[in-house]
Amino acid sequence: MFINFKLRRFFKNHSFFSKMIVDEILFDMNRPRQKNQGMDMSSTWMLPPDRHPVNEQVVVIDAGGTNFRSCLVSFDHQGKAVISDFRKTFMPATEREYSKDEFFSAIADRIDYLKGKAEKIGFCFSYSLDMTPDHDAVPNAFSKEFKARSVLGCPVGKTLKEELVRRGWKVQKISVINDTVAALLAGKLCEKEAESYVGFILGTGMNAAFVAPEGNRWTGDKKEQIVVCESGKCNTFTLSDFDLDADRRTAVQKQFPLEKCCSGAYLGNTCLSLLKFAAGEGFFSEEAAENFGTLDALSTVEADNFLKAFGGCGENGENLGNAENAENAENPVMKACRTKKDRKTAFLLLDAAVDRCARYSASLLAANLIATEKGRSEGKYVCILCNGTTFFKTRRLKERTEKYLFDYAGKKCRISYKTVCLENDITLGTAVAALI
Repeated sequence: MFINFKLRRFFKNHSFFSKMIVDEILFDMNRPRQKNQGMDMSSTWMLPPDRHPVNEQVVVIDAGGTNFRSCLVSFDHQGKAVISDFRKTFMPATEREYSKDEFFSAIADRIDYLKGKAEKIGFCFSYSLDMTPDHDAVPNAFSKEFKARSVLGCPVGKTLKEELVRRGWKVQKISVINDTVAALLAGKLCEKEAESYVGFILGTGMNAAFVAPEGNRWTGDKKEQIVVCESGKCNTFTLSDFDLDADRRTAVQKQFPLEKCCSGAYLGNTCLSLLKFAAGEGFFSEEAAENFGTLDALSTVEADNFLKAFGGCGENGENLGNAENAENAENPVMKACRTKKDRKTAFLLLDAAVDRCARYSASLLAANLIATEKGRSEGKYVCILCNGTTFFKTRRLKERTEKYLFDYAGKKCRISYKTVCLENDITLGTAVAALI
């Protein structure tokens, strides 16, 4: 990606560095755990099962950063999974503040149609959790603009079970995991021969999980098990002035710094700060600078749509002046720009934010691969299951991440790995978790 000297100096002056940060992430992973300091490195007391489940039915709940999904998963006598009774609605507590009772009642309302169809429930709750040996979990922090503070410190499975039993459900077990564990377990379903596994999410949020080896430093018993990083909390790398500015516009400030640099809930916000700073330092025409100065919000989708509008105009936006059309005219970045130079500058700024996101994502994956201590013997490899709309749909993010990861983990560290995706991965992985 070509960036002219003036922009390079602009990035340097504001501590915006698009580089690999593997060492910084590994330092955070390996330092002693302290409350509210960096990644959690949470034990799960789970391992990918040796065999596929057979002759089982499970109710699956997937409570994500944007959507709430529920369904029934049935495994036949050969282990083949069938998904039925699927429903999707909005995630409660994303539109306003919920009380604890209100939140769990809202979940029960959404799954009441599955009452009596299974007694085991897999609950994927995609937030920062302290997992327990009985496969329950206690939320310790919320990101992605989730608004239910009274749920913090509450055992999610136990509390939901109480609400369901009150409604006449028969519940044998509720297993609570987050989406990275579900992704990792789904990786086992599609790559049975892998030596180890990593689950990676880059969607509304950002996180990773890996199988820690025997004798590891992260689990109290040092036994082999899945460990969830809570990667979004990593704070051992340098934040730019743009990141600090963008953080002031978030609901919970000074938390989840790595997630706020990369995830779909926040990347557009960082892009907005890049545009505003550049506008204030003479990078745009006078009218465009005024427009960016008064722009209140920019979503990741809007930033990405602007980039995609010029995806065929040359790697560095050489032909941006020809890309404006009726379809793109309402894009807030397009509307703010007034000249071809404005549009090219905006393109380079937003593309730089995506490139940094790719390097940080590759760094996180490389650190997780290193932590597994696997994939270094002849014929052995680590399976990475990737999930998330931001990762797959943002312009050139996936291909850049894969290139930077290969350069570091494949070439430099000589770790063999395979990146995969699986349809309905979170649903299937959550169903497996309920049967462990």
